[in-house]
Amino acid sequence: MMIYLELFLSFLQIGAFSFGGGYAAMPLIQHQVVELHGWLSLGEFTDLVTISQMTPGPIAINSATFVGTKIAGVGGAVVATLGCILPSCILVTLIAWVYLKYRSMRLLQGVLKTLRPAVVAMIAAAGMLIIVSAFFGEGNPVSLNTFHVAEAVIFAGALVLLRWKKMNPILVMVLCGVAQVAVGLAGKLVG
Repeated sequence: MMIYLELFLSFLQIGAFSFGGGYAAMPLIQHQVVELHGWLSLGEFTDLVTISQMTPGPIAINSATFVGTKIAGVGGAVVATLGCILPSCILVTLIAWVYLKYRSMRLLQGVLKTLRPAVVAMIAAAGMLIIVSAFFGEGNPVSLNTFHVAEAVIFAGALVLLRWKKMNPILVMVLCGVAQVAVGLAGKLVG
Protein backbone atom coordinates (compact mmCIF):
# COMPACT_ATOMS: atom_id res chain seq x y z
CA MET A 1 0.00 0.00 0.00
CA MET A 2 2.90 2.35 0.75
CA ILE A 3 4.26 2.00 -2.79
CA TYR A 4 0.98 3.35 -4.18
CA LEU A 5 1.28 6.42 -1.98
CA GLU A 6 4.93 6.92 -3.03
CA LEU A 7 4.00 6.62 -6.71
CA PHE A 8 1.07 9.02 -6.31
CA LEU A 9 3.08 11.64 -4.39
CA SER A 10 6.09 11.40 -6.72
CA PHE A 11 4.02 11.91 -9.85
CA LEU A 12 1.87 14.52 -8.09
CA GLN A 13 5.08 16.55 -7.63
CA ILE A 14 6.05 15.98 -11.26
CA GLY A 15 2.59 17.03 -12.43
CA ALA A 16 2.60 20.09 -10.18
CA PHE A 17 6.04 21.42 -11.10
CA SER A 18 6.61 20.41 -14.73
CA PHE A 19 5.76 23.70 -16.40
CA GLY A 20 6.43 23.81 -20.12
CA GLY A 21 5.26 20.39 -21.23
CA GLY A 22 6.72 16.93 -21.47
CA TYR A 23 10.35 17.74 -22.18
CA ALA A 24 10.44 20.15 -19.26
CA ALA A 25 9.17 17.30 -17.06
CA MET A 26 12.04 14.98 -17.99
CA PRO A 27 14.54 16.29 -15.39
CA LEU A 28 11.84 16.07 -12.71
CA ILE A 29 10.90 12.53 -13.72
CA GLN A 30 14.56 11.52 -13.80
CA HIS A 31 15.11 12.96 -10.31
CA GLN A 32 12.10 11.12 -8.86
CA VAL A 33 12.40 7.72 -10.55
CA VAL A 34 16.17 7.36 -10.99
CA GLU A 35 17.89 9.42 -8.31
CA LEU A 36 15.42 9.65 -5.43
CA HIS A 37 13.61 6.29 -5.48
CA GLY A 38 15.85 4.16 -7.72
CA TRP A 39 12.86 2.68 -9.54
CA LEU A 40 14.72 2.85 -12.88
CA SER A 41 18.38 2.92 -13.89
CA LEU A 42 19.58 5.73 -16.17
CA GLY A 43 19.52 3.30 -19.11
CA GLU A 44 15.94 2.31 -18.32
CA PHE A 45 15.08 6.01 -18.03
CA THR A 46 16.45 6.60 -21.53
CA ASP A 47 14.32 3.69 -22.76
CA LEU A 48 11.35 5.23 -20.95
CA VAL A 49 11.84 8.49 -22.85
CA THR A 50 11.95 6.56 -26.14
CA ILE A 51 8.82 4.55 -25.32
CA SER A 52 7.01 7.68 -24.13
CA GLN A 53 7.84 9.40 -27.42
CA MET A 54 6.62 6.49 -29.52
CA THR A 55 3.27 6.08 -27.78
CA PRO A 56 0.38 8.51 -28.17
CA GLY A 57 -0.19 11.02 -25.41
CA PRO A 58 1.86 13.37 -23.25
CA ILE A 59 5.33 12.20 -22.23
CA ALA A 60 4.80 12.76 -18.50
CA ILE A 61 1.58 10.74 -18.43
CA ASN A 62 3.09 7.94 -20.51
CA SER A 63 6.06 7.92 -18.14
CA ALA A 64 3.81 7.77 -15.10
CA THR A 65 1.89 4.85 -16.59
CA PHE A 66 5.09 3.01 -17.54
CA VAL A 67 6.79 3.49 -14.16
CA GLY A 68 3.61 2.68 -12.24
CA THR A 69 3.16 -0.54 -14.21
CA LYS A 70 6.79 -1.56 -13.69
CA ILE A 71 6.72 -0.87 -9.94
CA ALA A 72 3.20 -1.96 -8.89
CA GLY A 73 1.31 -3.35 -11.87
CA VAL A 74 -1.98 -1.95 -13.18
CA GLY A 75 -2.87 -0.38 -9.82
CA GLY A 76 0.47 1.42 -9.78
CA ALA A 77 -0.13 2.67 -13.32
CA VAL A 78 -3.53 4.08 -12.36
CA VAL A 79 -2.25 5.73 -9.16
CA ALA A 80 0.86 7.24 -10.82
CA THR A 81 -1.16 8.52 -13.78
CA LEU A 82 -3.78 10.09 -11.49
CA GLY A 83 -1.03 11.74 -9.47
CA CYS A 84 0.46 13.14 -12.67
CA ILE A 85 -2.76 14.60 -14.09
CA LEU A 86 -4.45 15.86 -10.91
CA PRO A 87 -2.35 19.05 -10.53
CA SER A 88 -2.85 19.90 -14.22
CA CYS A 89 -6.60 19.54 -13.97
CA ILE A 90 -6.75 21.82 -10.95
CA LEU A 91 -4.20 24.34 -12.24
CA VAL A 92 -5.65 24.60 -15.74
CA THR A 93 -9.11 25.25 -14.35
CA LEU A 94 -7.81 27.99 -12.04
CA ILE A 95 -5.50 29.53 -14.63
CA ALA A 96 -8.23 29.57 -17.27
CA TRP A 97 -10.50 31.44 -14.89
CA VAL A 98 -7.74 33.94 -13.95
CA TYR A 99 -6.59 34.38 -17.54
CA LEU A 100 -10.08 35.02 -18.85
CA LYS A 101 -10.67 37.54 -16.10
CA TYR A 102 -7.29 39.36 -16.28
CA ARG A 103 -5.87 38.56 -19.74
CA SER A 104 -5.26 42.21 -20.66
CA MET A 105 -3.03 42.92 -17.61
CA ARG A 106 0.57 43.74 -18.44
CA LEU A 107 1.78 42.03 -15.25
CA LEU A 108 0.31 38.70 -16.35
CA GLN A 109 1.88 39.02 -19.80
CA GLY A 110 5.23 39.87 -18.15
CA VAL A 111 5.09 36.77 -15.94
CA LEU A 112 4.42 34.53 -18.94
CA LYS A 113 7.35 36.03 -20.86
CA THR A 114 9.63 35.56 -17.83
CA LEU A 115 8.88 31.83 -17.58
CA ARG A 116 9.90 31.05 -21.17
CA PRO A 117 13.72 31.06 -20.65
CA ALA A 118 13.41 28.72 -17.66
CA VAL A 119 11.35 26.27 -19.70
CA VAL A 120 13.89 26.37 -22.55
CA ALA A 121 16.71 25.68 -20.07
CA MET A 122 14.87 22.68 -18.61
CA ILE A 123 14.25 21.24 -22.08
CA ALA A 124 17.90 21.76 -23.04
CA ALA A 125 19.11 20.05 -19.83
CA ALA A 126 16.90 17.02 -20.49
CA GLY A 127 18.09 16.86 -24.11
CA MET A 128 21.76 17.04 -23.12
CA LEU A 129 21.30 14.26 -20.54
CA ILE A 130 19.79 11.98 -23.18
CA ILE A 131 22.44 12.85 -25.79
CA VAL A 132 25.32 12.21 -23.37
CA SER A 133 23.75 8.90 -22.29
CA ALA A 134 23.25 7.83 -25.93
CA PHE A 135 26.68 8.92 -27.20
CA PHE A 136 28.83 7.79 -24.25
CA GLY A 137 26.77 5.12 -22.47
CA GLU A 138 25.22 5.08 -19.05
CA GLY A 139 27.62 6.02 -16.28
CA ASN A 140 30.63 6.31 -18.58
CA PRO A 141 32.89 9.35 -18.51
CA VAL A 142 32.65 11.69 -21.47
CA SER A 143 35.76 10.84 -23.49
CA LEU A 144 36.77 9.62 -26.94
CA ASN A 145 37.25 6.10 -25.53
CA THR A 146 33.56 5.82 -24.57
CA PHE A 147 32.11 7.64 -27.59
CA HIS A 148 29.62 5.53 -29.61
CA VAL A 149 30.12 6.50 -33.24
CA ALA A 150 27.13 4.53 -34.55
CA GLU A 151 24.69 6.31 -32.24
CA ALA A 152 26.12 9.70 -33.23
CA VAL A 153 25.76 8.86 -36.95
CA ILE A 154 22.17 7.66 -36.43
CA PHE A 155 21.42 10.86 -34.50
CA ALA A 156 22.91 13.04 -37.24
CA GLY A 157 20.98 11.14 -39.91
CA ALA A 158 17.73 11.52 -37.97
CA LEU A 159 18.40 15.23 -37.53
CA VAL A 160 18.94 15.67 -41.27
CA LEU A 161 15.80 13.70 -42.14
CA LEU A 162 13.65 15.62 -39.66
CA ARG A 163 15.06 19.11 -40.07
CA TRP A 164 15.95 19.41 -43.72
CA LYS A 165 14.04 16.62 -45.45
CA LYS A 166 10.90 17.23 -43.32
CA MET A 167 10.32 13.48 -43.07
CA ASN A 168 7.55 12.07 -40.89
CA PRO A 169 8.90 11.62 -37.31
CA ILE A 170 7.35 8.17 -36.96
CA LEU A 171 9.10 6.99 -40.11
CA VAL A 172 12.38 8.49 -38.84
CA MET A 173 12.01 6.58 -35.54
CA VAL A 174 11.39 3.34 -37.43
CA LEU A 175 14.41 3.97 -39.66
CA CYS A 176 16.58 4.72 -36.61
CA GLY A 177 15.41 1.48 -34.98
CA VAL A 178 16.24 -0.48 -38.13
CA ALA A 179 19.64 1.23 -38.32
CA GLN A 180 20.41 0.36 -34.69
CA VAL A 181 19.43 -3.30 -35.26
CA ALA A 182 21.66 -3.37 -38.37
CA VAL A 183 24.56 -1.90 -36.39
CA GLY A 184 24.04 -4.49 -33.64
CA LEU A 185 23.93 -7.37 -36.14
CA ALA A 186 27.00 -6.09 -37.95
CA GLY A 187 28.83 -5.87 -34.63
CA LYS A 188 27.97 -9.50 -33.84
CA LEU A 189 29.07 -10.68 -37.29
CA VAL A 190 32.39 -8.83 -37.09
CA GLY A 191 32.99 -9.66 -33.39
